[in-house]
Formats: sequence, structure tokens, C-alpha cells
Amino acid sequence: MKQLKYKLTRPEAISPRRATEGSAGYDLAAAISQPMEVRHGAVTVVPTGVAIQLEPGYVALVFGRSGLGIKKGVVPANGVGVIDSDYRGEMMVGLTCQLEEAYTVQPGERIAQMVILPVVTPELNQVEELEDSQRGTGGFGSTGTR
Repeated sequence: MKQLKYKLTRPEAISPRRATEGSAGYDLAAAISQPMEVRHGAVTVVPTGVAIQLEPGYVALVFGRSGLGIKKGVVPANGVGVIDSDYRGEMMVGLTCQLEEAYTVQPGERIAQMVILPVVTPELNQVEELEDSQRGTGGFGSTGTR
């Protein structure tokens, strides 16, 4: 995918941008005209003012920003947002605060990052048995702690 078409849907919107040449994600900013509070245990939906047009075979994943998550406890409420290639609406980010103290999102503040990846959608084939592997059905911790 060489080009991503996008449009700004609100006057306060800021175009997605990578912070550095080596950044994998495009920063998404809060397209709001006044501050919004993100409270502990609640979900605050923050508009980005950005709609995108992905090519078929791609997905945009919306992740939290490390600084907000680690320093302020503010993370996407659903873990990772998934923007499918056929969605054309505005991207919204549901944020929650893991800390007791509320956090205030400022207009234009970077609130999330969008990473675009190829998608593999194989044909599903239900079977009675799966081939064995070295790990087998060993779950959490089955490969050791180191």
C-alpha cells in the first residue's frame, strides 16, 4: 500500500503524522474544541476528526501511546481498535484511565497511534483433529518462565 487516502471531518482535526522517520504508527490527535476528562473506570470517546480509505487486504490498528499509558494511565478502553478496510467513518478512540486520578485530554493532544498492516483471511477448514506440535496443548507458562 503506497498511499492512504484520508479526509478531515471536523474543523479541529489534525492530519495523522509520524513523529519520526522510523515511527511505525501515525499519531492521532483529539479533534475537540474544549478539554475532555477521562475518568478512572469510565470510557470517554474522543473524536479524531479523521476518516480513512484503506485498500482491501489492509487493516488499521489503533494502539495507545506509550507516554499516556505509562505516565498517565490513559489507554484505549478496548485494548486495540480495529479499522476495517470497508469502514469510511470518523475514527473515534475510547479512552479509559487506569489511575484513580482523572486525566484531561487537551484539544489537539496526541491520544493514540494508528498502524497499518496487511491482513490474511484464509479459508476456514473445520477438522476433527489438529496435527501435534512440540508444545501441544500446553497453555500459559508451559514453555518456562525464562
